[in-house]
Amino acid sequence: MTEDQLEQEALSWLIEVGYTHLSGYDIAPDGPAPERENFRQVLLPQRLRDAIARLNPHIPLAAREDAFKQVQDLGIPVLLSANRHFHRLLVGGVPVEYQKDGETRGDFVRLVDWGNAKANEWLAVNQFSLKGPHHTRRPDIILFLNGLPVVLLELKNPADENANIWKAYDQIQTYKAQIPDVFQYNEVLVVSDGSEALMGSLSSNAERFMAWRTIDGVALDPLGQFNELETLVRGALAPAYLLDYLRYFVLFEDDGGLIKKIAGYHQFHAVRSAIEHVVNASAPGGSHKGGVVWHTQGSGKSITMTCFAARVMQEPAMQNPTIVVITDRNDLDGQLFGVFSLAQDLLREQPVQVETRQDLRAKLANRPSGGIVFATIQKFMPGEDEDTFPVLSDRSNIVVIADEAHRTQYGFEAKLKTIKRKAGQADAAGRCVGVPHCCSSLQARAQWKAARLVRGLGIKSAR
Repeated sequence: MTEDQLEQEALSWLIEVGYTHLSGYDIAPDGPAPERENFRQVLLPQRLRDAIARLNPHIPLAAREDAFKQVQDLGIPVLLSANRHFHRLLVGGVPVEYQKDGETRGDFVRLVDWGNAKANEWLAVNQFSLKGPHHTRRPDIILFLNGLPVVLLELKNPADENANIWKAYDQIQTYKAQIPDVFQYNEVLVVSDGSEALMGSLSSNAERFMAWRTIDGVALDPLGQFNELETLVRGALAPAYLLDYLRYFVLFEDDGGLIKKIAGYHQFHAVRSAIEHVVNASAPGGSHKGGVVWHTQGSGKSITMTCFAARVMQEPAMQNPTIVVITDRNDLDGQLFGVFSLAQDLLREQPVQVETRQDLRAKLANRPSGGIVFATIQKFMPGEDEDTFPVLSDRSNIVVIADEAHRTQYGFEAKLKTIKRKAGQADAAGRCVGVPHCCSSLQARAQWKAARLVRGLGIKSAR
């Protein structure tokens, strides 16, 4: 198979999942059906204008044109920062103002219909020539969503031993330097040599380009070990999947240096499955048990939890839920809180960290909706003058995420030790008087009480 044959095969799969194929030669500025004024344009301007008009009929024409210009010229010279700004516009809409009834009104112009894949325009364009400051390059395939170049695929000849998948990766690094404008709008990068296919983000190094090994989230490598590109096309780039992915599984973190992270197939499908279970569990007559998500070490548990929180908070059926994240160590609480805090673009809310038992009660009691609250499990222990921890809410849409569930969330009976003390003997904290007692049983008791905190939901995360 030649590189051209691989390109044609990839295009055929893209057509099957819902894309319309156009040749870059045909729509080039000098082609028979031009859609750009020059080779430096990376958008398909008329298609973007049409999408904006179609998706925002209530917005005046002048404001729609303002939104188009904001997208066309992001106004940020640093590539990754421009990419982050575009992602915000893509997901949240473009802010505009216009006059109506004598008043200035603020609104957002939608670039995408997130609820209906078929309401958007999906194009797969091969051999799309782009001119940079000093070079003209022609990526193999670019996927356009409403005229926006959101995915770039670079392919290499499967029959050429020297043109392996890492040559495709190197080619993309060259493109970044020579035709950077197209990467301002890029959400996902794909490289393939026919047998292997890897997916990464704009800031991913080679190690962060990962295979996509499933289509339905159940069967691994359903098309065989050497059909990774077709599996990726059908399992990640199909319009319905890609919409969900772009909206909830792309993160930017700025901790002194901006990086872009995208979820792997296991994180994508774990969150989708968890959302389904949580929605069912929260319904009238539901079990109130969200389930358990298992991770191996280093498989990105924090990203899964962050994406899950973002996704469940925007789920209409959950009616603006409150998220309570429970850990069993202060350092883990701080670490996970830091991850969530860096992902505000995705979460659209600043999480808060509980300091004391009283602070926990103040942050959760009578909260009507929303919010992300972090607490260690020990803060759910009853006070010194209490026998039980009070119920703080009867709401059915408080979602409890218990981290490191394998360590402390179940199996207490097999691990507890009993320490017998004489009557009148207290422990170092002045608690236990003449009854069996140990720190482990206190922790177990506290966690049992935490489970009764709300008649809400628990989603456990474990390695």
